[in-house]
Amino acid sequence: MAGLGAWNLARAALIILLLPRSLEQCGHISLSAPIVRLGDPITASCTISQNCSRLDSESHIVWKLEAELQPGERQQYLPNGTLLSTITLPHLNRSRALLSCCLHWGNSLQILDQAELQAGYPPATPHNLSCLMNLTTNSLTCQWEPGPNTHLSTNFTLKSFKSRGNCQSREDSIPDCVPEDGQSHCSIPRKHLQLYQNMGIWVQAKNALGTSVSPKLCLVPMDVVKLEPPTLWARGPSPEVAPPQPGCLRLRWETWKPSLHIDQKCELRHQPLLGEASWDLVGALPSRTLQYELCGLLPSTAYALQMRCTRWRLPGHWSNWSPSLELTTTQRAPTVRMDTWWRQRQLDPRTVDVQLFWQPVPLEEDSGQIQGYLVLRPSDQAGADPMLCNTTELNCTFQLPSEAREVILEAYNTAGTSHPTPVVFLESGGPPLGRLHTVARDPHSLWVGWEPPSPQPRGYVIEWGLGPPSPSGSPKTWRMEHNGSIAGTLLQENIRPFQLYEITVTPLYQDTKGPSQHIYAYSQEMAPSHGPELHLRHIGKTWAQLEWVPEAPELGRSPLTHYTIFWTNAQDRSFSTVLNASSHSFVLRGLEPSSLYHVHLMAASQVWATNSTSLTLMTLALEESELHILLGLFGLLVLLICLCGAAQLCCRPRKNPLWPSVPDPAHSSLGSWVPTITTEDTFQLPSLRDSSMPPITKITVLEEEEKKPGPWESNDSSGTCGLPSLVQAYVLQGDPRVPRIQPQPQSGTSDQVLYVQVLGSPTGPRPGHYLRCDSTQPLLGGLTPSPKSYENLWFQTSPLGTPEPLVPNPEDDCIFEPLLDFPLLQGLRVSGVEGLGGF
Repeated sequence: MAGLGAWNLARAALIILLLPRSLEQCGHISLSAPIVRLGDPITASCTISQNCSRLDSESHIVWKLEAELQPGERQQYLPNGTLLSTITLPHLNRSRALLSCCLHWGNSLQILDQAELQAGYPPATPHNLSCLMNLTTNSLTCQWEPGPNTHLSTNFTLKSFKSRGNCQSREDSIPDCVPEDGQSHCSIPRKHLQLYQNMGIWVQAKNALGTSVSPKLCLVPMDVVKLEPPTLWARGPSPEVAPPQPGCLRLRWETWKPSLHIDQKCELRHQPLLGEASWDLVGALPSRTLQYELCGLLPSTAYALQMRCTRWRLPGHWSNWSPSLELTTTQRAPTVRMDTWWRQRQLDPRTVDVQLFWQPVPLEEDSGQIQGYLVLRPSDQAGADPMLCNTTELNCTFQLPSEAREVILEAYNTAGTSHPTPVVFLESGGPPLGRLHTVARDPHSLWVGWEPPSPQPRGYVIEWGLGPPSPSGSPKTWRMEHNGSIAGTLLQENIRPFQLYEITVTPLYQDTKGPSQHIYAYSQEMAPSHGPELHLRHIGKTWAQLEWVPEAPELGRSPLTHYTIFWTNAQDRSFSTVLNASSHSFVLRGLEPSSLYHVHLMAASQVWATNSTSLTLMTLALEESELHILLGLFGLLVLLICLCGAAQLCCRPRKNPLWPSVPDPAHSSLGSWVPTITTEDTFQLPSLRDSSMPPITKITVLEEEEKKPGPWESNDSSGTCGLPSLVQAYVLQGDPRVPRIQPQPQSGTSDQVLYVQVLGSPTGPRPGHYLRCDSTQPLLGGLTPSPKSYENLWFQTSPLGTPEPLVPNPEDDCIFEPLLDFPLLQGLRVSGVEGLGGF
């Protein structure tokens, strides 16, 4: 911070030196306070004297904080002619900043004066004050924590005094101790100390904004003494002292010479060099003995040891830990159990070749390091070399007499040998195992299961290794299971996929063993090497028969589970079907004649699938006779469809668009045209036997949809039929109350219909008359509701009570002609025309 302030001042001085002579001593900045708390306001004023040559009535002072322009609050001319400008910064948020007073000089802004602003915090109270008496430097060193940064230059001073009481009164003052810049510790030399007298110590912190002091510390220098760590050494062997026990270390140490007159207690810690074990601490050791035997360690293991000391029975601080001493514990004889297995081969009637295998099983956590193995003859076999094997391997081959049944196996190291393990060669005479089977759990493990025999064995020996075609002498892995009640075990050692393994299981009994049983298995099988070759056996126009010869099973290959046949036509449409593994032929059906197809066969197993060779075939073309037959059948089908359409058209009522559709009277009955008369339409008619009126033959309501006139029809409204509006039906002699079947009207026709009114007498011999209308107006174009029983009757009753016929108006556009002149009604026989004489 001090360096930054000096640089700012130097920069301001350089700027002043570069000012033009006409502006020298023109301006001066005054501050309300050079240093303020961070965030507090600060006020500054700039005064320009009247002697400034550039000063005029329009001069304006400009303020800058570093490179930022700041607005001035007030600017005024004093009576003596000087110009005064004042600025207040409401919040100074920078620990250090340069404030400049400027004046416009030409086209530039000229700095007249500068002032450095500082902001920070008062010093915090120092805490965690502690002191140590260092006998090496013969001084009392105290350290503390200064607290947060104040952003200001802060001075720390270590103050102390001597006192005979509890530091409540001062006896002699001790010179202040001032630490170096940035340091938070300071040492008081021995010449200013009384080692066994109380003294009060505290720290004072001071800067431009205030002063703070730490709590006082009252202590005796020798009560806070810190000794130097001792030096560790290993104790060498001595003829008077027995060698250390396994798992023990002997060491000694030397204390620091300036502390020889001080009673001390020490602590020892140790840690294995290998691994990530933590330090183990050993309790207080008296320093007067200067030697110690550490036991309970792992045998034949390297350890790191460290020691520290402090004053005993008096206050003091622990020394630092000494440099590490590395020692290795002595070995112990191996404490292991030997699992053994063997193979025997008769060389001649008197000699047997034995291959012995063993596996050491530790009985304790620190069972001792094994350096080798010994295979010995029993002590009762005199006259022969007792040593059969001395090896570091886990197997040994040797020869024995045929009558030998036992050897001794031992493990050894520099500390001794393990407990002897007798190996008895058992004879095969026990019951065999039940069903032996295997299951592949994953590519690197095999589960071997069996049915335990009866009686229950004491254990099993499981061997496994590569099966044929591997050499017979290839190494095998074996394991002994001591639990005779189990029915299987998982093999995970030396198992690889796609390899055939021979697995042997032998039951072990108390004095004998059972026969060994073998099984072969894969942990993972390979896919078939290739698929069967596809052949075409027969082919037709719409089918093709395929066949293939299934491949013989291969050792180590997964058996086939199914086949899949794929075929594709010329339009790239694909088809497929799945067949079981026992199939060796298939017929493709539904093919197109004279078409090209691509076929291939895929053989699949549980592992993956393999494609066979592809096959391209073309179906046979159709013959000429077959084409003729197909064309004939197609023609017959078309003819049959035409006949059916014609029959349907003939059976339905025809509609001719060229002339109106008029019913044929010679082949029809007018009674069938009568609609069903409901109760609502029933009305009373006058007597038809009255000679004064012509009888009404029939009432028929004709309806026709509104249509546009055709090209041959007249659009002139003068041709409209002038029938009375009440005459809208034909009346037939008979009882109108009798219901008649009304045929369903045909919809969808818009033909012009000529209608006629037939009048006749049932007794008269004369021919009847008719009333014909030649109007082209569509019949009943505007459909009106049927008249009720009380309105629009053909006959109206006269005042005398006799019915009067309604005679058509001669002015209507209708003509009266003889009945036989109507061509379409010539075949209709109408009786009762004698009543038509009035017409």
